[in-house]
Amino acid sequence: MLATKPEAATTFPISWVREQFPALHGEPRTVFFDNGAGSQVPQWVLDAVHDHLLRRNAQRGGRYRQSREVDTVLSKARESVATFLNAREPEEIAFGMNATSFMRLISLAIGYALGQRREIVITDLDHEANIATWLALEHAGASIRWWKVRRDGALYVEDLEQILTPNTRLVACTMASNAIGSVLGIRAIAERTHSVGAELFVDAVHFGPHGLIDVQELECDYLVCSGYKIFGPHMGFLWGRRAALDALPTFREDFIPDTAPAKYEIGTYVYENVAGMQAAISYLGELGKRVKNGTGSAGGRSAFTAAMHAIREYEIRLSSALLAGMAKIANITVYGRNKPSDADSRVPTVCFNVGNVRPQAVTERLAARGIAVRDGHMYSPRLMRRLGLSDTSGAVRASLVHYNTIEEIDSLLHELQKYR
Repeated sequence: MLATKPEAATTFPISWVREQFPALHGEPRTVFFDNGAGSQVPQWVLDAVHDHLLRRNAQRGGRYRQSREVDTVLSKARESVATFLNAREPEEIAFGMNATSFMRLISLAIGYALGQRREIVITDLDHEANIATWLALEHAGASIRWWKVRRDGALYVEDLEQILTPNTRLVACTMASNAIGSVLGIRAIAERTHSVGAELFVDAVHFGPHGLIDVQELECDYLVCSGYKIFGPHMGFLWGRRAALDALPTFREDFIPDTAPAKYEIGTYVYENVAGMQAAISYLGELGKRVKNGTGSAGGRSAFTAAMHAIREYEIRLSSALLAGMAKIANITVYGRNKPSDADSRVPTVCFNVGNVRPQAVTERLAARGIAVRDGHMYSPRLMRRLGLSDTSGAVRASLVHYNTIEEIDSLLHELQKYR
């Protein structure tokens, strides 16, 4: 059962893209459809991490050459990530271990500053990290209100409007579901949230590799990403409005300034991984130059915009092809928005089950054939229950990114149709 190859997909430089990722050419070959758990990295990243450890494996803040070079690496990476997100200034970016740690850091700060506005809105679409960290504030007097998905696996702004009150302190939601791929309209959510004087915290971890993030356009107040989902090493970064970041109370050592980003970069994090993140951003910039004008020199924000728009367009075609192919296999159930025409309202992350076959059995069979997918609750057990699934066995997830191909989709569909 072959997926239909869209004509316009040939304009995306997929051959060049795949050449950049060494893992795609290892033997035996693997089809990486578990990118929701972490993507592969381009050679650019490997070189940057190696170079950092070899030439400047030192602590920042010293007066000697290697330490000053670390300072330069961190500064350059902060500027690049700020440009990538369209932040107003580099100081709005903080680096750390992962997105979850930043979620907890912000939630603790919010907990110390609840005041009279004690209502926190969370969703059952989200990764548990963006749920549990806010539930933990109940002991501090927070009142949790649930914004729940409908049967189609989507959240609707009109439902949020019924929950918001003058006592709402913050709304926390994802930008794209890491389990079923639904994409949320963050700008509309921000407008409703701000209309009652509340703040918006966005988990952009799963959306990060799939499309353009413009924090000024989104008008959110805080946003977190994971570098290892955006073709970089294991690390995370936080963006926040400078005034909001500076105002929140955080734990810090006495000699650390009470301003962003220093007050959020607790202790020593992995500098070589930040260097790798900088390289991943550079890779995306180069992709943007190629899709704009072949091998032109225009860079900066315009290159990132071109790259992420091209990735989004290409991945919509991947989503459409995958959903169309699965729709032709009678015993496959795809959860959430599952029609090919829904491709522009989701990312190419598809959660499904095959008849009465255990999800674990499906993933093991596919793994034996060199196709890497995942089974389980995808760190979204509440969503699984909402979909009528067991939060232990869950479902199978195929999560694609822009280095995947129609031919790889065909290989997955070929194996799945054997379950007929």
